[in-house]
Amino acid sequence: MNVRRLLILLIWPTSIWAQGFAGLGTDAEGFSVPERGYEFDFPADHGAHPDYRIEWWYLTANMQDAEGRDYGLQWTLFRSALAPVEIDGQIFMGHAAVTTPDDHYVTERLARGSLGHAGVTAEPFEAWIDEWQMVGDMDVLRLNAGSDEFSYEIELRNEGLLIFHGDAGYSVKSAEGQASYYYSLPFLSLSGTLRLPEGDIEVTGEAWLDREWSSQPLSDNQTGWDWFSLSFESGDKMMGFALRQTDGSVYTHATWIGAEGETQGYPDGELIVTPLETSQTSGAEVPTKWRVELPDRGVDVEVQAINPDAWMTTSVPYWEGPVTISGSHKGRGYLEMTGYE
Repeated sequence: MNVRRLLILLIWPTSIWAQGFAGLGTDAEGFSVPERGYEFDFPADHGAHPDYRIEWWYLTANMQDAEGRDYGLQWTLFRSALAPVEIDGQIFMGHAAVTTPDDHYVTERLARGSLGHAGVTAEPFEAWIDEWQMVGDMDVLRLNAGSDEFSYEIELRNEGLLIFHGDAGYSVKSAEGQASYYYSLPFLSLSGTLRLPEGDIEVTGEAWLDREWSSQPLSDNQTGWDWFSLSFESGDKMMGFALRQTDGSVYTHATWIGAEGETQGYPDGELIVTPLETSQTSGAEVPTKWRVELPDRGVDVEVQAINPDAWMTTSVPYWEGPVTISGSHKGRGYLEMTGYE
């Protein structure tokens, strides 16, 4: 561990991680909080919102090589504020990963925004941490990241509409009313190069970029979530999450995204997710095969991890990896699971 990483971990608010997963259920006093009726302003809202406590730019991708072998890719930049509207208190954490059927490569970066090692600008759009960069104009984005073990350079092209989750982008996460602003670009085509220990691999595929910011997105009784982004062969897509609570219940929401970009939200209880099989990963035992149902849309599918050991060995560990979809609908997608030990 290098010195800069150690110093940032020492000041990262680890003491509050017990209050909701990774501290996302802690009190938002002094920070701005999401409100219904927010009017999004682009391109400004593609950039940072330092008056909110937590924010992320989150890309996942399903890819194939020339032989049809499946790969998954993740790139995430998290921004966390130590104090309300304090520029020097902005901490950034970057995660990059590539998943194959046999291996899972992951690396992490930590940086202070005030030192110029990380940041986000809206116009022109640039999100960076050290030499990792996502740059472009949301119609065409270029992305590079990696470590000594692996890296990638890809191009993303937006081929669909911007999608707003919840109530016009106001995404409720608990019965108590905690919420975030949440929108996605789920219609991204991808092409580029993976650099893995076995050599360079040219890939093509589809990607999904999530944007979310809040100051207290979870309730303090929520221990983690299971999040699905599913792309069906029909061209339709679905985002769904189940937030696990200390009493054993879950709080759910789903967004149905038609092939042409029309959306419909489904409130708590409409989405049903049931773990079918678990796997012992390098970090925890987690469900890696699920039954996912959205009865109103006739969805009854099995979601299976391509590589069950896609454990993110990062400062806040979690599971993240590509999945295949079978049953009433077929396709590919991504699964994220947090709060497992």
